[in-house]
Order: sequence, then structure tokens, then C-alpha cells
Amino acid sequence: MSTPKGPFRLVTVNTAPERAKRLIGRVADTLKEQYTIIHVDNCEKIEEVEPKVKELLPDVLFSASMWTDDEARQIHETARSIKPDIKLHAIPTGLQVERGPDAIVEYLCEKVPPLLDS
Repeated sequence: MSTPKGPFRLVTVNTAPERAKRLIGRVADTLKEQYTIIHVDNCEKIEEVEPKVKELLPDVLFSASMWTDDEARQIHETARSIKPDIKLHAIPTGLQVERGPDAIVEYLCEKVPPLLDS
């Protein structure tokens, strides 16, 4: 058996930090054979992204489904301006509301491996 890749330090940008922590915990648990994912922090506001990324220098940043495309782009540009090699992913707007938390976990379990392997 091979050793999981990582650890990957992950910051989420989500107005519901407890939900973010729970969902990322489920994703990390599902993918633990392949990757070690550590959820280091969450930003509840877009303004928190710059100081958190500067302080924590995460490997990965996810913006949650409550942000519009423009807001997600702003979040990602901010993170990339501080850490150019950060891996970024925007969960599609409205996915949580339309399909619920299980859909988010399923979606991320599909999207995270190609992102972390890139």
C-alpha cells in the first residue's frame, strides 16, 4: 500500500464555518487512503482571505457554494496574489442549497484528486 500524498493544508471560505469543517472532514476521511488533507482554517468573509492566506500559506483553498462567480474569482485572485502556486477550487454556486451537504461531499471527492495531483 502506498503512502497518502500530502499533507495538504486547506483553507475554506464559507459563511458557515462549522458546516465547512464537517464537510471537509468527510471529504478528508473519504480520500484518506490517497491524500492527507488538513483543514487549517476557514474565512467567513472575503476580507479575511488575504490575512489568513498570508498567515497560514495553505496549499489549497476552496470557496463555498454561497459565493457568486465574481466573489469566487475575487477570493481566488486574492489567494493567488499571495501564494502563486496555491491550488484553488470554487464549489458551484447554489450546489449546497439545491442538492444538500451529501452532494457537496460527493462533488469534492470527484474534484479533489485531479486538483491535488495537478
